[in-house]
Amino acid sequence: QVQLVESGGGSVQAGGSLRLSCVASKFTTVMAWFRQAPGKEREGVAVIFRGSGSTYYANSVKGRFTISQDNAKNTMYLQMNTLNAEDTAMYYCAADERWYGGSWNARAHYSYWGQGTQVTVSS
Repeated sequence: QVQLVESGGGSVQAGGSLRLSCVASKFTTVMAWFRQAPGKEREGVAVIFRGSGSTYYANSVKGRFTISQDNAKNTMYLQMNTLNAEDTAMYYCAADERWYGGSWNARAHYSYWGQGTQVTVSS
């Protein structure tokens, strides 16, 4: 079992920045951020493959968000810049100890999920 704990959410005005953190109880092969806005499906935001450091992003956040990791702390970060109202959502950390390939933004790939941290962007 892997426990994931997110932090760093909050309220910010459009154009502002926030940094989310996710601490894992042990090393996992892959970690990702998902988000879910009210009335919408949960969608993948960004992923990082821990060994290679490879990252991928949803088109909607490319150039604005940066995913990173601190392996020594088993921590993943999401630096979010130039936030807009469409970024308002509950943000979830997801992880798995194995990776079998496929689309990184498919929820079924991830066995472990955090409780979520709310991000609210006011225009």
